Amino acid sequence: MPADSISRMDSNGSNENDKNNTSQNILGTSPGASSLRSRTDSECSDKLARFVLPSMDGSPPKVMTLDEVTNVVKNIQNMELAHEIALNPEFKLQPYEPPENSLEKRIKDCMHKAFWDLLREQLNSDPPSYDYAIQLLSEIKECFPQILTQNNKLILDQINEILDESVIRQQAEKGVLDFKSYADFIIKIMGKSCAPARDDDIKKLTQIEDVVDMFKGILDTMALMKLDMANFLLDFSRNAIMANSVEYEKQKFNEYLEYYKFGFPATENWLQRNLSPTSSGTSVTPDQAMSNAYMELMDWQENIDFPEILSTDKDRILKLGQRAKRLCVAASLISICSAVPIISQRSENRIELAKQIEILLQSVTNEKDISEIIDNIWEQIKTVINKYLQKENQSAMDSEVETMIRMQVKQIANRDAPVRQLMWKRFQTYFRLALRSKGGLPPPPPGYVDFKDELESYTTALKRVIAYNHSVFGEYFLQILTQRQNDTNNDSIRASADATTDAGPSTSQQ
Repeated sequence: MPADSISRMDSNGSNENDKNNTSQNILGTSPGASSLRSRTDSECSDKLARFVLPSMDGSPPKVMTLDEVTNVVKNIQNMELAHEIALNPEFKLQPYEPPENSLEKRIKDCMHKAFWDLLREQLNSDPPSYDYAIQLLSEIKECFPQILTQNNKLILDQINEILDESVIRQQAEKGVLDFKSYADFIIKIMGKSCAPARDDDIKKLTQIEDVVDMFKGILDTMALMKLDMANFLLDFSRNAIMANSVEYEKQKFNEYLEYYKFGFPATENWLQRNLSPTSSGTSVTPDQAMSNAYMELMDWQENIDFPEILSTDKDRILKLGQRAKRLCVAASLISICSAVPIISQRSENRIELAKQIEILLQSVTNEKDISEIIDNIWEQIKTVINKYLQKENQSAMDSEVETMIRMQVKQIANRDAPVRQLMWKRFQTYFRLALRSKGGLPPPPPGYVDFKDELESYTTALKRVIAYNHSVFGEYFLQILTQRQNDTNNDSIRASADATTDAGPSTSQQ
């Protein structure tokens, strides 16, 4: 049985003192590219457990083993995956399950049921047979290195000693094998090494009476712990992945430029658009043009070709644009509603109404959606305001106020509505300040205070995308902008010289 001195590990499956070496040790165990091991009837644990990588940019989800994930993290061989891990802090591996009603799932379910039925039959026979029990314990022992890091050598040595197959066979032959005691030992080790989120699962295991059902629960929980370890590997290595991924993408892009000489028209047009002089005639520097180009990503117009170089993040940027649209509309609506004292003078009323407006706008992805939902939003606003008035024994909105608020609310469906234009300019100013800031985010602008969490979440996400791509492609962007500016200046000089030459003879003839 395990010694009581086994220490509780941190939530990611390693001792706190060993955390600094975790990534290196995990990566060091990778045997390199590996093929899937054929699963045993017990489903014990597929030594190379499979996980699903979420779909990226519309591509089909990918199924990988833990070793393959480790290999990606170590060698940054899959640029698309590394890019996604670096930019998406919410990126997580998901447990793999064969498609419902697929042949693979039917075979899997059938074989697993057969295994557990046979195990139960063997244990209940007289005398008991332990062939399947020994196989199960052996495979569980092989699972532990996947949920414990190599830093936990003492625990792994104890597991190997207690779950030694030769010892277990001798106990079986002598009729003294206590299968339940091994389950208790395994659960105790799992309880010491699992993340806190799995504590309830471990507690439930200890309450199972039937030993076969207990082992089924052990395997299910071990599968979750392996998933935790795989995701811990990604989280722990995220900063290193980001740094290596930037350099890797930069290197690959420069290699690509060596033989690709046709340019990137949509990218060049995007940058050139933002190099044009301001409305007051003030010239724009390449750095300013790049900043303006990044600002354009907040609300990309569908009729404009998206920059080819940013195609990997196109879907991400467009979805962030939808979030920006919803946020601007929500801020515009709450600003209009603040004309009613029961909203402007009661912060709790305003905050509650703001949350309801956010919920109503969750499905909005384009301007058409706003037009279709605006009537429902108005009805909700009217109902909520009158409820607040009634709560304070005040009469409902009079027809004049109601008509004014309704008209302004419905105008928000038009992106050129004055209130919406004002809120969008404030949003842009806020994001420009955030983009320049190397520290924390600025305070929310007027109208956005009640949406502070979403505002900061959106800003952090888009800023991360821009910063990453600027690290990879910034030099190339500046090269294009500088070249275009020089060409424009040279054209202006030539035009001025031509004008002077043309004017010379005319003056002399006079």
